[in-house]
Amino acid sequence: MIDLNKEKFNMHNKEITLYKSSDTNAPLIVFNTFEGDGEDVYQALQNMDCTSLNLLVIGNIDWNHDMSPWYMPSIYSKEKSFSGGADEYLILLIDDILPKAKEMIDGEPGFTGITGYSLAGLFAVYAMYKTDAFDRVASMSGSLWFHDFIEYCKRNDSRKLPDKIYFSLGDKEANTRNPVLKTVEDNTRELSEYFKNLGSEVIFELNPGNHFTDTILRSAKGIKAIL
Repeated sequence: MIDLNKEKFNMHNKEITLYKSSDTNAPLIVFNTFEGDGEDVYQALQNMDCTSLNLLVIGNIDWNHDMSPWYMPSIYSKEKSFSGGADEYLILLIDDILPKAKEMIDGEPGFTGITGYSLAGLFAVYAMYKTDAFDRVASMSGSLWFHDFIEYCKRNDSRKLPDKIYFSLGDKEANTRNPVLKTVEDNTRELSEYFKNLGSEVIFELNPGNHFTDTILRSAKGIKAIL
């Protein structure tokens, strides 16, 4: 069966899937994904009765490069370092990918949100400081342990303070011997309070399990929360 609401296109090696709403002026939500085309997240949203949205899923991302704001050595011995390509990727997203998606949807988006899981959750928060293109942000199990990130957020002003920000975390994510990852819950709670005090409507949610538990469901819950 052909899904008429699903459109695929490629830009600069990124594999992009747009799940279009049949409603005019439905919100446009960007979801950067580690793998796949996001269909499982889209289906989970449909099951939650979140039907009035355009979901723009971007895949084939150079994860440790595109999603990291600056250089940081790897937290595991066998993995690549984080090479700080977020600014470069954000230009591609704002200048090329988003305009193309907006041409394909019906009407003008009621609002535009940026969302992601893990490093993409970190990137979603970082994007607030670099562009005013996004009205709402959802960071699901965001990598907010990233070196100097909390300090960066507090030292700088966001380009646009989102009217809604969603943070979630697994309740076992901080239970680790890794001293960097151990900070994730404290940092997420601290940022939640920080943005709340600035005037955003902030939702913080603790889910059962570790970082890899129910990633699809958690992603969909985060997107639903900012709709």
